[in-house]
Amino acid sequence: MTDTARRMHELLEPICLVTYFADECNEELAALGHRTYWDGYFASRAAPLGRVPAHVVHAAFYSFADGEAARHIPSAWETIPPEASVAARERGSAASLRRILGEELAGSPGLVRAADLTTRAATSAPMEGRVMYAGMRTLPLPSDPVARLWHSATMLREYRGDGHVAALVGARIGGTEAHVLSALDMGIHPPESFGRIHHLPKKRLAAVMNGLRERGLVDTEGRFTDAGRETKQHIEALTDELAAPPYDALSPAELDALIADLEPISATLAAVGSQ
Repeated sequence: MTDTARRMHELLEPICLVTYFADECNEELAALGHRTYWDGYFASRAAPLGRVPAHVVHAAFYSFADGEAARHIPSAWETIPPEASVAARERGSAASLRRILGEELAGSPGLVRAADLTTRAATSAPMEGRVMYAGMRTLPLPSDPVARLWHSATMLREYRGDGHVAALVGARIGGTEAHVLSALDMGIHPPESFGRIHHLPKKRLAAVMNGLRERGLVDTEGRFTDAGRETKQHIEALTDELAAPPYDALSPAELDALIADLEPISATLAAVGSQ
């Protein structure tokens, strides 16, 4: 099932990414009154957890540097209820999918079937230890197939993300360190130039790189050592393993049908970068 989990991640990720890359979601959140992209991001993604303090959001999201969540939480909710941000996120994401997919694909029997099967997988997994996923499970399922496909794909993304955090914690890799390893895995050098971390203080980035060197995960030039590459591969393999349980709810024939239905949807979205 680990191969299935990886394949499903590849197919579902372009559906989820419209939330972050396409205009409609950001426009919906801005119309509510969120001042910046990141205000809307933190407010809408964290909202299923309830009105928790910033350090809880920081712990659940894991990959952001110290203090980043606190710049947006709880201030992003002071005048805009979390429920409104969640609804705006869903509206905008579904609108992006409809625009990119077009009427024929968005209204196809294959998309409806994909939404139904993805929802069954997304609502069948155990919630223990899956904080972000459990928060998403508290939200009502949309009746519209396009919105339901996005919602269920996002539930599965958060489920996978919770497992990825567990894998990182087990490997003693912090959030910023994880971005360094991802940058190196993508061939980005120096890894400090990666877009997710390049804005951090140079002193902070230097400390992270020094820590990875001391552990033998990167060399003096800031590139992977064999141990570093093995650590990254282990984390990814364990993430796939931990992401597999939702798909136990589907028979082999249903999984094959779901993959076949998702392939044209995912390809259409990937062709435009989910924008």
